[in-house]
Amino acid sequence: MTFTLQPVRVANGSDEEGMLVFDEELRLVAVLTRLGDHYDGLSGHWYLEAGFGRLEGPDHPTYADLEAAQEWIRQRLAKRR
Repeated sequence: MTFTLQPVRVANGSDEEGMLVFDEELRLVAVLTRLGDHYDGLSGHWYLEAGFGRLEGPDHPTYADLEAAQEWIRQRLAKRR
């Protein structure tokens, strides 16, 4: 499964650098934001701001990089098929 990533600014009140994640059918499945300097130890990591469909839920994990985020999304989508 491959994803299409689109940079976006997110008005969440702190960290605006974001990424829209679309699945192979160009459906929006997630919004990620990059954590800023005020997150000790997690600065530069990506955060699941919002998940849609199969990714919706109370968990909002962080990822070291976009590749790790995509792998987590891929695994979650595969589990529920």
